[in-house]
Amino acid sequence: MSRPHPARRHAAPPPRTVRLYGRHAVISALLNPERTLLKLRATHESLSSLSLKSGVPVEIAGPADLARLVPDGAPHQGLVLDVEPLDGAHLEDLLAAPGSGPLVILDGVTDPQNVGAILRSALAFGAAGLVTQDRNAPGESGALAKAAAGALEVLPWARVVNLSRALDQAAEAGFWRIGLAGEARRTLAEALTGTRRVALVLGAEGEGLRPGVAQHTDELARLPIDRRMESLNVSVAAGVALYACTARV
Repeated sequence: MSRPHPARRHAAPPPRTVRLYGRHAVISALLNPERTLLKLRATHESLSSLSLKSGVPVEIAGPADLARLVPDGAPHQGLVLDVEPLDGAHLEDLLAAPGSGPLVILDGVTDPQNVGAILRSALAFGAAGLVTQDRNAPGESGALAKAAAGALEVLPWARVVNLSRALDQAAEAGFWRIGLAGEARRTLAEALTGTRRVALVLGAEGEGLRPGVAQHTDELARLPIDRRMESLNVSVAAGVALYACTARV
């Protein structure tokens, strides 16, 4: 009788190293001049299609070797790249940046794939940037970067200590702070009337915005979804809300 195959071990990256995988995430990081690149592992086939900066350490590896470097089932597509985390943006710079794009502020959204998908939508719809709290949001990771499809390398992301204080600063900078809440009386379209720049504030699925954070918004608004559907995934809600902000301009 044959022996069962041993479970594959995921070789975790060293501390303070972010391990990216998949073509979108890896190629976007390679093109980002702000990224510190540590080591690229790639199959011969994947490497042949890349244009690499000089000095990037490269190791040729087989698909099975790469699979041992990423979480079970993660689609590496022949590319695994170790990098240092980005420095991140300063909130003051986001608030002072020119343009009319909305600011996206997340309260307690901890799922990396949701945050990555929100980054992707925010970039697609011209958002000024993303703001999260240090201790209630995920850091950079392969899963987040994969969901962001390159947006992690482009869209400014500010991490703050106090979200309520950040919302007060947004108000002082002229932003109209709209918190998404299913129980709100007005729809988002109604709340978007006017010419002021918008800060969209979204809470975690199920829990929604924390009361202390909601108190630092100018108003709450809801998406007009069918009554038979209780709520939307937070990344889907963010995409719909960002489109609504773009459509009003």
